[in-house]
Amino acid sequence: MTDLAALADLIRADTATRGRTISRLGYFCAPFQPPSGPFSDKVIKVYRGSADDAALERMARAHDDYVRVLTECGVTLPETAFHLVDLDGTGSRTPVIVQEALPLDSLMRPRMRDGSREETIAMMQAAGEVIARFWIAAEHVEERVGFHPSIRNFAIRDGKAIFFDTFPPLIHYNRDDMGKLLLQFSEKRLMRLIGPLMQARVTGIQDEWYSPPETLVGLVGSACRLRPEYADDYLDWGRSFAKSHMAQWADEALHGLDGPPQLPGYWTGFRKLLGLQGEPNV
Repeated sequence: MTDLAALADLIRADTATRGRTISRLGYFCAPFQPPSGPFSDKVIKVYRGSADDAALERMARAHDDYVRVLTECGVTLPETAFHLVDLDGTGSRTPVIVQEALPLDSLMRPRMRDGSREETIAMMQAAGEVIARFWIAAEHVEERVGFHPSIRNFAIRDGKAIFFDTFPPLIHYNRDDMGKLLLQFSEKRLMRLIGPLMQARVTGIQDEWYSPPETLVGLVGSACRLRPEYADDYLDWGRSFAKSHMAQWADEALHGLDGPPQLPGYWTGFRKLLGLQGEPNV
């Protein structure tokens, strides 16, 4: 059971007490891991608060259901808990995720950046197996459910892929609601200001997360951009994997793998504008 009072004290504490920020490049928050104390083995993810209590309760229920569905669909997660925390005593609550910390040297993106051709393809195979397993099982989930299995959102331990990105919870929200949530909970004020002027494009960011073939294509595209010298090898792997592990979506996946997949121009522009390029989000 999480001590919410101690958690609130930690979040309000100075930088030295809070500990290192693991990444400042997340779209929704900057996760940190305390150097000592009861949360020293946890990563703390603090999101934007809201005065809309009903919306927060809805999100809490959705997150619990999302973690359950991910697990039931064969996705390995670190221990993850979602809390609504009153940080200032006013009754206004802030979403906070407390998650079992993974070793930094297990994060997939830096390992992909530094690994050999054979090592990186083995990691893609591990992540691909999670993608295929999830989507095949998710066909039996009645709710609209999504998955964001990017290289940034995996760790690799003992040859297996561990997924750690559970926010926003990609369940119980329709497309329009999720588009609004992407703006409402963005950590970047600039995004919240300019995003409504481009709501249709912001809403479109999520579409890949709800498409089985596009999640596989997205994984391959990230690898090709990170290690362009191995792009042909990654494309060959992706085509073979689509046929062998995701046959029902293979035609669509193969269409997206006829060359190194590229990010949509508007999303690349958003990330450059917001300074969200480079390292794993955690």
